[in-house]
Amino acid sequence: MNEEEWTSGMMVEDEQVLEIIKEIDEEIARAKKTFKEYRPLLGGNRWITDREAAEFLKVSRHTMLSYRQKGLLPYVQLCGKILYLERDLEELLQQNYVPAVK
Repeated sequence: MNEEEWTSGMMVEDEQVLEIIKEIDEEIARAKKTFKEYRPLLGGNRWITDREAAEFLKVSRHTMLSYRQKGLLPYVQLCGKILYLERDLEELLQQNYVPAVK
C-alpha cells in the first residue's frame, strides 16, 4: 500500500506515523516472501522440485534429466512432477568434491 492510499481522505500530518506505516508494510512484504519460499520438512526431509534442484546445482533442467537417466540422483516422480531430497543433492556434491592439490 502506498502513502497516497494511507493519506487519502485523512488528515495525517505526522511524518512519524507515515514512517511506521511504511515500516509495517515492508515487514509484511518480507514475511510474505519468507512464507512463499518456505518448504516444510516431511519426515525430517526437505523435498525440492526439479527447477529448484537445477538452481541448487547450477545446472540446466536438461542436465537434471541426464542425471536421472544415468542414475546419479534418486528422485520421486509424482503425477509427472519430479522431486528430490535436498540432502541427496548435497551428498552428490560431497561425493564429487575434488580438494585442491598443494
